[in-house]
Amino acid sequence: MRSGVRLGIDVGTVRVGVARSDLHGMLATPVETVTRGDGDVTAILAIASDLEAIELIVGLPLSLSGARTRSTDDAAEFAARLAVGGRPVRLVDERLSTVSAQQSLHAAGRDTKGSRKVIDQVAATIILQHALDFERSSGTAPGELVVSTQGP
Repeated sequence: MRSGVRLGIDVGTVRVGVARSDLHGMLATPVETVTRGDGDVTAILAIASDLEAIELIVGLPLSLSGARTRSTDDAAEFAARLAVGGRPVRLVDERLSTVSAQQSLHAAGRDTKGSRKVIDQVAATIILQHALDFERSSGTAPGELVVSTQGP
């Protein structure tokens, strides 16, 4: 298992959930929710810089059948924009992470409407935890490395 903080990113159309791992890559925890729009990538790259993250793990929302959707393309484009920041960015399958986040919050007694910002953070935490668990069990980095096609 590689040492270093990683960020988990759940890309939505309105908000982006951000989570982080501990230095040893064992546990993912929520960080914050960034509003989607002007400055969103800059804000996430600033978080990555502040936490000295070694890489960013972006959830790739495939359909249940594994097919790409409009949301898949949006997340991949967002990941490419993050890759301009110079840190490695990896795309990982995140099917059902938001559903899992909603179920976790319901189990804790929170309703969906009052928890929208928190849901994004919890989804990012689930995405990152799955990636950490995969790396720990397989000995290989999760997902696919994103290559930026844009200049800095």
